[in-house]
Amino acid sequence: MLHHVALRCADLARAEAFYHRLLGLPVLARHSDEGGAPRSSWLALGGGAVLMLERALRGAGAEAGTGHLLALAVDDLDRWALRLAAAGVAIDDRSAATLYLRDPDGHRVGLSTYHFEPAK
Repeated sequence: MLHHVALRCADLARAEAFYHRLLGLPVLARHSDEGGAPRSSWLALGGGAVLMLERALRGAGAEAGTGHLLALAVDDLDRWALRLAAAGVAIDDRSAATLYLRDPDGHRVGLSTYHFEPAK
């Protein structure tokens, strides 16, 4: 079961606007560092999972971005394509079930209508 996904973001306000205002993820919490500067924004992914937008990530790793994909379930690709176009967000690629785009920090995001069937 997915607990959370953390993404490093250069500008928390810009990243939160993308995921909250454009993609509709509810904001659960905002955290600040000891000096009061914004440190993170946590958004609900559904099913109890959280998207953590972080100014800095804990632990070792690459200094910027990743090749990972965060895929979110949606119910109408054409409606989302129109919404993204109206917001000036380019679609990098499209399959029969998924739109592929980039968030403001270059992270790959998928909007997918694909439904998984249980294995038999």
